[in-house]
Parts: sequence; structure tokens; C-alpha cells
Amino acid sequence: MKTIEMTGKTVDEALKNALNELKFTKEEVDIEIIDEGSKGIFNLIGNKPARIKITKKKSAIDEVEKFLTDVLKAMDVKAKINIKEENDIINVNLSGEKMGLIIGYRGETLDSLQYLLSLVVNKNHNNIYKKVVLDVENYRKKREETLIKVAQKVAYKVRKSKRPYKLEPMNPYERRIIHSTLQEFNDIITYSEGEEPFRRVIISLKK
Repeated sequence: MKTIEMTGKTVDEALKNALNELKFTKEEVDIEIIDEGSKGIFNLIGNKPARIKITKKKSAIDEVEKFLTDVLKAMDVKAKINIKEENDIINVNLSGEKMGLIIGYRGETLDSLQYLLSLVVNKNHNNIYKKVVLDVENYRKKREETLIKVAQKVAYKVRKSKRPYKLEPMNPYERRIIHSTLQEFNDIITYSEGEEPFRRVIISLKK
């Protein structure tokens, strides 16, 4: 975290000098006034410069990296953390050993970590909401491709048997993939039933 002390004839001047030095905007820093200074007698005798300390505020990326570093350390998992932010979406990808621990059963641990990261990033409700997407070595993309194939395969089975088919329990994100994939099948309908975390998709023929 970058911190700098700066002086100036006034607090405003000291702040301007500090921001120019660090190349930050006023919104990106916390400001602590150490001494407001004084003009002295006739602005000549005993004048004292203003002194301030500014510290760069933690960015959303800083918050994400710190949180994940602490979690990975607690789990005794060594991983490389790659973070990119674009259009208020923070994409985080982890890579390394023991990644199965981070993914968990059907991605449950991964989803929980993603949820916690979103809370950390968006804890200040005055800031713009940022979406957080956490992935491990492209697990989500691979899982999505698998679910698309499963949905298509089951749809063909339903057509052939003319009987509805229940898929295994899935989280909301995975169920959306199934629903979306089969929207293009004019003779197939999908719906969900059951309570979380055992809610599942039913694939059936349209009546």
C-alpha cells in the first residue's frame, strides 16, 4: 500500500503536491492531515508549512488478491492468482496444484468462494457494483461444454422414449445452461423442481 507524506503552504497545496507525486486522483486516496500549518506573523515570522499523509485506497483487485491469498494459505494450497477487470467485471483465474480442493464437489467450493469474493468487493454500497467471476484452470468453461453435451444427449433420449428425464441436482448457474441449450429444441420443454441444493432440471416432450 503506497503512503507518502507531503508539505505545502496550505493543506490543499500539500495534497496537490502529493497527488502529482504519486499520479493518483483525490478519490483514490485516504488523506490524513498531520499539521494544518500556520502563516506566522505577517506571513514571514514563524510560518509553518502544512503537512499531510496520503495513502492509496485498496482497489477491488487489491481486495480480491488479499482475500484469496489468505484463503489459499489457510487451505495450504499454492496457486497462481490471475486477476483482470473489464467493464466492472472482475475475472479471477487460479492455477496450480490441489485445484480440486478449490473446485469442490460439482464446483460447490468454487461457487462459495466466488460468492464471498463478491461480498468483499461490493461491501461498500456507495461504489459501483462489480461482478466477480472466479474460475480454476477454465473449469467453468469445461463444465459448461460438458453440460451442453449432456443436455443434448438427454433430449434425444426423451424424444426416443417419449418419457421425461430428471437430471442430477445442479446449482442455478448450471441449470441455466441446460435451459438455454434446449431452448432451440422446438419439441422439448425444460423446467426445474425441488428445493436447493437438490433442485434439478426435468427434460420432457412438449404436449
